[in-house]
Amino acid sequence: MSSRRPVIGVTTSDHKSRLAWFFDWLAVWRAGGRPMRLTPTQPADPRALDGLVIGGGDDIEAHLYNGQISLDVRVDPARDRLELQLLESALPDAKPVLGICRGAQMINVSLGGSLHADIYTAYPGTRRRRTVLPRMTVEIEPESRLRGILGIARCRVNSLHHQSVDRLGRGLRAVAYETAGIVQGVEAHDHRFLLGVQWHPEFLVFNRPQQQLFHALVDACRAA
Repeated sequence: MSSRRPVIGVTTSDHKSRLAWFFDWLAVWRAGGRPMRLTPTQPADPRALDGLVIGGGDDIEAHLYNGQISLDVRVDPARDRLELQLLESALPDAKPVLGICRGAQMINVSLGGSLHADIYTAYPGTRRRRTVLPRMTVEIEPESRLRGILGIARCRVNSLHHQSVDRLGRGLRAVAYETAGIVQGVEAHDHRFLLGVQWHPEFLVFNRPQQQLFHALVDACRAA
């Protein structure tokens, strides 16, 4: 296995996501990768990337998954296009991809899946929470890649989303769930490394299992 730092593209918006970008940068660098920020106005040649982190951010446009349009949500159409183009290039080449929150949803949409536009409508009675602190319990499926990476059957994570995976995209399976049944992790076993989590592991800086997600991504890039 090479000791070089593989180039990991990290998607963000043009004018927001600066805090998330810092923590993504830190996580990728600590794991041994070389993070490269990608935005709609600062894209990169996909051939220059060894792997991808599709990061968190605004909602995904409803028409991309045949969902109902809502006027009271923030969307970033230019970023949607960027990420779909990157995935269209990365997936056939089996480049390692980690999706974070919105990123997990975008992986699902790119493979023909759909989303719940609002979890509080789809899962009535779901507790409303929006915090970077690990206040939510997630159960992880046995024999899953996610379970193998984290090394634990359940974990406490943060929650910053109100969209979530509904119908799974081609080749994906759900491998983690929140107590109410909301999908919290997806992965593909016919791909070298294609995994998405609904939470934000980059903010859990001192949580070793969560940081292992970034180590696993970098290791997959080095092994390519």
